[in-house]
Amino acid sequence: MGDTRGGCCPPMDLFRSETMQLVQLIIPMESARLTVYYLGKLGLLQFKDLNSDKSPFQRTYAGQIKKCGEMARTLRFFKEQMLKASVSPSAKSVEETEIDVDDLEVKLAELEAELTEMNANGEKLQRSYNELVEYKIVLRKAGDFFPSAQHSATARQREMELNQMVEESIETPLLQEQGTSTDLSKQVKLGFVTGLVSRGKSMAFERILFRATRGNVFLEQVPIEAPITDPVSGEKMEKNVFMVFYSGERAKNKILKICDAFGANRYPFAEDCGKQALMISEVSGKISELKSTIDAGLLHRDHLLRTISDQFEQWNLKVKKEKSIHHTLNMLSLDVTKKCLVAEAWSPVFATKQIQDVLQRASVDSNSQVGAIFQVLHTRESPPTYFRTNKFTSAFQEIVDAYGVAKYQEANPGVYTIVTFPFLFAVMFGDWGHGICLLLATLFFIIREKKLSSQKLGDITEMTFGGRYVIMMMSLFSIYTGFIYNECFSVAFDLFAPSAYACRDLSCRDAYSIGLIKVRDTYPFGVDPAWHGTRSELPFLNSLKMKMSILLGVAQMNLGILLSYSNATFFGNSLNIWFQFIPQMIFLNSLFGYLSLLIIVKWCTGSQADLYHIMIYMFLSPTDELGDNQLFPYQKTVQLVLLLLALVSVPWMLLPKPFLLKKRHENRHQGQSYTQVQGTDDALSEAKHDSHGHGHEEFEFSEVFVHQLIHTIEFVLGAVSNTASYLRLWALSLAHSQLSIVFYEKVLLLAWGYNNMVILVVGIIIFIFATVGVLLIMETLSAFLHALRLHWVEFQNKFYEGDGYKFYPFSFILIDDEDY
Repeated sequence: MGDTRGGCCPPMDLFRSETMQLVQLIIPMESARLTVYYLGKLGLLQFKDLNSDKSPFQRTYAGQIKKCGEMARTLRFFKEQMLKASVSPSAKSVEETEIDVDDLEVKLAELEAELTEMNANGEKLQRSYNELVEYKIVLRKAGDFFPSAQHSATARQREMELNQMVEESIETPLLQEQGTSTDLSKQVKLGFVTGLVSRGKSMAFERILFRATRGNVFLEQVPIEAPITDPVSGEKMEKNVFMVFYSGERAKNKILKICDAFGANRYPFAEDCGKQALMISEVSGKISELKSTIDAGLLHRDHLLRTISDQFEQWNLKVKKEKSIHHTLNMLSLDVTKKCLVAEAWSPVFATKQIQDVLQRASVDSNSQVGAIFQVLHTRESPPTYFRTNKFTSAFQEIVDAYGVAKYQEANPGVYTIVTFPFLFAVMFGDWGHGICLLLATLFFIIREKKLSSQKLGDITEMTFGGRYVIMMMSLFSIYTGFIYNECFSVAFDLFAPSAYACRDLSCRDAYSIGLIKVRDTYPFGVDPAWHGTRSELPFLNSLKMKMSILLGVAQMNLGILLSYSNATFFGNSLNIWFQFIPQMIFLNSLFGYLSLLIIVKWCTGSQADLYHIMIYMFLSPTDELGDNQLFPYQKTVQLVLLLLALVSVPWMLLPKPFLLKKRHENRHQGQSYTQVQGTDDALSEAKHDSHGHGHEEFEFSEVFVHQLIHTIEFVLGAVSNTASYLRLWALSLAHSQLSIVFYEKVLLLAWGYNNMVILVVGIIIFIFATVGVLLIMETLSAFLHALRLHWVEFQNKFYEGDGYKFYPFSFILIDDEDY
């Protein structure tokens, strides 16, 4: 079941997945970490979790993983700080660092503590600086309006007290009136609160103050021209300087609570002008000192972050590797003596020598007295699927894997997809002008692939970059089919020779065919340019593309059935050969293979036979004479034989296989014969065994028969529907061609006909945007999706099971930020 090949660089074979083996490694404890490290660099082992019954906290290396997680958190903190400071990690190539993990842990903790302390001190200094800046603004603004505001507040307070005493004078005894008049002669003493409040809250602030004090305050506000940084939030905001005059302690307490509620910052203010000037001078001096201190701190912090950035990628890679190593070690089980670790892993057969060399090198480098033991285990468990791809073939393999990962060593449609996928796309996108535009766009990604592969790209750009070689093949095939259709932005050119036809008279363009006469040899490659622009162009191209779609579809479906024969032969399943492959080939080719033959004969002979009539009456009246629709001798007899074969092939697919499976099952359990159960689609049909091969369940004949019935009906109906589905090649090609003609004639030529430069420029711009937006983007996506459907449904369902699972080796190359 496949060749066993050694060597470090065996030839690539995409047709079947690599031969895999389940190996067991017995590793001494002292060399375990280094062994797993070397195996991670090799990247050819997929470890099985032998401790699946244990929680993560019960495993041997849970402490080391926790330590690595803490270091990863510290590195994320460094990355956030570097992003805030606009310091990017060093772009130098990441090399292996020799620093010990424990030393790295201590170093990272020290750097984090230093950086955290610097951040805290910087925040305190910045807050003090912002407070002093606000204080200076308050001193200047309040100093400008303080005398007038104080005078207005005093006058208002006297007026309020006078009104109050006048109202109470009726009830006041005469002996107290003299004292009252004496009090009025005293100077009114008012307190005040000064600070800043957000401009957006200033109206509400004023309203709440008056309601809380019942109007017994005087408020003065002055807006600040430029936004300033708030000391608490650190954000830029627009503020007003306010000064509130009040009388009495109760009013003061209310005002202070309201200021706190609105986040208003209060600052002390002196009534004396000399003291105000002195305070402004002191504050200015403190601001300059703080500014120098903050700048020095930022310079020191920036220097520290740059020091971290030089080694950030090395540290990050080291931590991720250590975490992945210990995560893998946790999948290994301890032996009875607790001196060795036992591992089970899948590996390709060709990697046996490399793995043994790595184990030996790890034992030597770790000074272990006992070497690791490598042995191959025999198992009935289904191995993972591993295809060795390169940057060209990987995108095509991803197209297949998106449908389903190939079962172990079944035929891989990815080999044929490399050619058939871009070709079927090009059949629907045939225009060599549009193909060149696609090719130029793809060459940009291919030429700059080294630079782009190391950058973070957007989702759509990254998807396009990943499929750059698929798009390149699609564009090359589109140029090829564009030459066959003779279309470049819907315009035909005499590229390979002059047209074989010429007009008989001036009215020939309005005729179907009688207006053209053949004057030269047949056009050597593709469609003759004389067809374009004539009334007969659309009927001719419709007929050509429709028949071509059927031929391509029948050919690809036959290829799928042939691949099912390849699978049956490879897995030694004779039942699938005799009762699946042969009747399917007979049924498909008796009907649609025969239709393809009629198309080719009609093209070669130039017959006027109606193929629709032939195929319809082949079923309705198979014994009637064909008359003018006869294309070759004994055609009626051939049709009768083909119809009989098609009818026979249906019960041939349905009936024998379930009974033979039942007989094989009975013979196996009676001990008359033993046949090893193969990993084919008959796993359901023959003996259902679990993934480890432990025992057999009872054979259910009814279930097997229903499964075979569904399979037969699906193929019979699918042969018709799948053939019709390939007509999308004709429909999409027609739509692309007609859209291209509309944009060319109704936009570009129409603008050209006005003989106006402005209209011409506008027309060219509209034509370019319409071509790029509709034909090069939307039509490309549409043709891509239809080609994808033809491969997934019409082609792959003939042979491809796709129920395998992918080979995910433990490899440092595959370490991703989301995983570790």
